Amino acid sequence: MERLEELRLIKMAKKGNVDAYGRLYEEVYRDLYRFALFMLKNPHDAEDVVADTVTDSFEGIGKLRKEEAFRGWIFRILTNKCRKMLKQYADRPASKEYEEDAAGDNSFDGTVLSAAADGVSREDLMDLMEAFQSLPEEDRLIVGLSFFGGYNSQEIGEMLRKKPGTVRSRQSRALEKMREQLTGAYGL
Repeated sequence: MERLEELRLIKMAKKGNVDAYGRLYEEVYRDLYRFALFMLKNPHDAEDVVADTVTDSFEGIGKLRKEEAFRGWIFRILTNKCRKMLKQYADRPASKEYEEDAAGDNSFDGTVLSAAADGVSREDLMDLMEAFQSLPEEDRLIVGLSFFGGYNSQEIGEMLRKKPGTVRSRQSRALEKMREQLTGAYGL
């Protein structure tokens, strides 16, 4: 979708046009879902937080001050929902059923592969996801917003209320940590 068309749809959605919001949703859904899935490692929870994000953003789009900020705004909502879900994970008492679901082996079948980049083997993708999940939460957010959302350090800094230089250094360290883990996994 062209940027001018997106801005036009955002203006219409701010006035309550459901069809315009639906087209915006179609445009960002894949990136939202991919980000949530990599953050939460559970397709059901990823779908839930994306659905909640879409509902909340539809209800609040009239308050969006700058149409140009739509993607950052909706990802900020999603980021907060993912953080809340991750906190719920930490607060949940461990149960065998939950642990199996959260472990990812069964929950990722097909879902991640269809949401991930084309041409990546399942094994490579699982190694990548393991390396990604080993990062601290804030670093996962930064890397996820950059790679799945396509945001630069300035935009991520605004979303997470961090300086762009801090975002760049955290991302660089996080990617280096992932690279080391993946290099070890492949014996390079």
